[in-house]
Amino acid sequence: MTIPLQNPPLYTRAAFATSDANAEAVRAVERWPAWPNGALALVGPEGCGKSHLATIWTERAGAAVWRPEIALADLAGRPILVEDADRAGDETLFHLINRATLDGGLLLTSRLRPTAWACALPDLRSRLNALTTAEIDEPDDALLIALLEAQFRERLRRPAPDLYEYLLKRMPRSVAAVRETVRLLDEAAGEQGRPLNRLLAREVLDAVEADLGDALDD
Repeated sequence: MTIPLQNPPLYTRAAFATSDANAEAVRAVERWPAWPNGALALVGPEGCGKSHLATIWTERAGAAVWRPEIALADLAGRPILVEDADRAGDETLFHLINRATLDGGLLLTSRLRPTAWACALPDLRSRLNALTTAEIDEPDDALLIALLEAQFRERLRRPAPDLYEYLLKRMPRSVAAVRETVRLLDEAAGEQGRPLNRLLAREVLDAVEADLGDALDD
């Protein structure tokens, strides 16, 4: 029997991997409470670290996290985080953006820039177009290696040092691919009782490479 060992993910500033791909977004978030008009939109592809960075800000600012079932009146006077803000609804966004300065700050996350969000209210459109936006780019090599290290560390694994460069050449270049690749290697090493090295990685990736790419494209 293989018992999977894994540390819970850490959403602290120390655990957040920084590179050229996200450094400007980090600086933008850390400028709070000096955001223009009290609001900032944090955008980037799925799994790029938006929620991690937003959680760091939420802890620092003492912010509330808005959800559809929460009445806006109950959040008055507090900084607010809205995840997937492009789905929050026109009335909600209009109200929150108007109150951002009074409430102490508003952080909105999305995969799309605010200028691309669908909205039917002309007054909201003008506000979305004017929002200050911080964008996280697709991960570069430095960020992918840092994410690989963090994922292996969460699973209490210490791979061979040369494994990281090898994986960069073989796996799809995305955060989702990092997570799935580490999961597959962790399971293979545990089931086979083998060290995490290039030989194991080649066998695993040769067996699943096509399926891995298809799954991440879905």
